[in-house]
Amino acid sequence: MQPEKLTITPLAAFQDNYIWCLTKPDSDALVVVDPGDADVVLQFARHTQKQLSSILITHHHWDHTDGIAALKQLWPHARVIGPAYEAERINSLTQTVHDGDIVELSEFGVRFKVLHIPGHTLGHIAYYTALLNQTPALFCGDTLFSAGCGRLFEGSPEQMHQSLQRLSVLPDETHIYCAHEYTLANLAFARAVEPDNQAVIEHVTKCQQLRDNQLPTLPSKLATEKAINPFLRCHLPDLQRKYASTTEQAAFTALRAEKDRFKS
Repeated sequence: MQPEKLTITPLAAFQDNYIWCLTKPDSDALVVVDPGDADVVLQFARHTQKQLSSILITHHHWDHTDGIAALKQLWPHARVIGPAYEAERINSLTQTVHDGDIVELSEFGVRFKVLHIPGHTLGHIAYYTALLNQTPALFCGDTLFSAGCGRLFEGSPEQMHQSLQRLSVLPDETHIYCAHEYTLANLAFARAVEPDNQAVIEHVTKCQQLRDNQLPTLPSKLATEKAINPFLRCHLPDLQRKYASTTEQAAFTALRAEKDRFKS
């Protein structure tokens, strides 16, 4: 018999956050990623009759962490795993991790590798597994979005560019589980940057249909992002010329600054 596959469910929170929930039909365990809102997690746990076992945190921002305290009150034995660099800014961590560490989710028989990807915050991390339901998966918080990337609240353009470069070498089939429904807004910017990019045009239609039906545009695939995401395309000569740049880094820096000013 084939082992039961994990189910990965996005819970909508606040205006545009997603809290990713991992469950398995043959287990009563629940793992959540970046629970900024405890109430939606509690509702999901009651509906599915699951018990919270582990919490994965990518960075310290409130909309990713504010639900931890309430969830720990209800499930005091749940592990809370997060970046060591930001441990003083995240309450209730029970395990801190560094770049290259392995997080074992024994409840599901899954191992995640920790990737340090600074830029949005200085200690931001991602969780990567090469084999989740036979497919690579990346939980990357606010670093790589579909058709975009996170704002630079703490890090430099150089750090964010290097972080995105690190993610871009993962397998093309990697599923990207980021933490916000920003896709249509990001695609508006992507169209302004590359108005003749047919992949962007087609993806706008697909994602608009999903949102019209109140469905998430995520997860995306890394191969898709390489085709539509301008922040992963700074190596292209046409894009570098557009921003009067001679290097990927310079093009990325100009692109990120333009995105900060962009109004769709």
